[in-house]
Amino acid sequence: MTKRKVLFWIAVLYFAEGLPFGIAYDVWPVFFRVHGVSLREIGLMSLLSLPWTWKLLWAPLVDRWGCRQHWITASLFVLGATTLAIVPQDASSPSYLMWGLLLLFTTASATQDIAIDAYAVDVAEPHTVGSINGARVSAARVAMLAGGGGFLILADFTGWRTLWVALAVLLFGLAAAAWMSPRVPLDTSARRHAIRPVLRWVFRWRMVPVLLFVLLFKVGDSTLGRMVKPFWVDRGYSLTEIGAISVTLGTALTILGALAGGWIVDRKGIFRSLLWLGLAQLVSNLGYVLVAAVDLPRESIYAASMIESFTQGLGTAAFLSFLMNLCDKEHAATQYAILSAMFALTRDVAGAFTGIGVEQLGYAVFFALTTALALPALALLPLIKPRIRENGGESTADVE
Repeated sequence: MTKRKVLFWIAVLYFAEGLPFGIAYDVWPVFFRVHGVSLREIGLMSLLSLPWTWKLLWAPLVDRWGCRQHWITASLFVLGATTLAIVPQDASSPSYLMWGLLLLFTTASATQDIAIDAYAVDVAEPHTVGSINGARVSAARVAMLAGGGGFLILADFTGWRTLWVALAVLLFGLAAAAWMSPRVPLDTSARRHAIRPVLRWVFRWRMVPVLLFVLLFKVGDSTLGRMVKPFWVDRGYSLTEIGAISVTLGTALTILGALAGGWIVDRKGIFRSLLWLGLAQLVSNLGYVLVAAVDLPRESIYAASMIESFTQGLGTAAFLSFLMNLCDKEHAATQYAILSAMFALTRDVAGAFTGIGVEQLGYAVFFALTTALALPALALLPLIKPRIRENGGESTADVE
């Protein structure tokens, strides 16, 4: 496939990946609250996100049977059918059937994530991996915006029933598009053994610094992000300012950063991109340190937010390129699911303590701490360099 064709299909598939995520995180809480569901029940809905964390448990099935398009198309069809099944349900008093439908929705979404991430590894080449990750981050962000804020605005005009039907039609259309995406031939003999090679790949001493790096690279960035919006609120900024600068403009700049980061990875390689874009990601946290510690003009936080959003995109593009580089095509579903679950684990665990950190240290010191949290991963870079295949070298699974 040509590079343009690859990027087109990556954008389509990652739009399909991001859309259900936006619906679950942004639309469901509003939908059920306006129908009078208790905050307790809405809080419990966070458990419906568990399939995105535990998807590594069934990722070997995606590696073992069928092509990627089978899994993606089937998952999107289930997502569409589940969305239609929500329409006749009583949203004001969710039944066990409703809860089951929502869980089926998130499970199907997590399953298509496995296959789409594996497909990205399948089509990636050393000279396109950066562009692929720029495109995937951008498409997923656009889909989350459309599936979140976009669909809420639509519901205000059309009503919920029309919204769910429109969403189902869109999901069925994406299922048809996924089926038409180009297949990538894989080694069928290698795919018969989906678990043992992956275990050998993970449980080797030389993978220890790699796994530590995966756990740590985005910790500083993600811990800062959890407390950014509360900081805006506590400093007296309006909801319009938060929505326009931190959310809308911030998302646009993250997309631009991801595209720029992908361009840099393609030209400078993964290792140098991890170093320099990782440093940029680290330094950007200092903007919030400065705003929190020093009495600056009100608009100073705008600059801090814009820089942080852009560098977040830069670092994400380099990081995702590294994760894809570690995976072998025949076992990409399982390997990538493991790596992404590890990254999500540290992001969520560290995020759980951010509120306590701010309460104990104050915003300025806490933001400085998030900057320091980015240093250990950068210190590991010399140790992970031998594991990076910059020019299509040996598989990490084969290096002894």
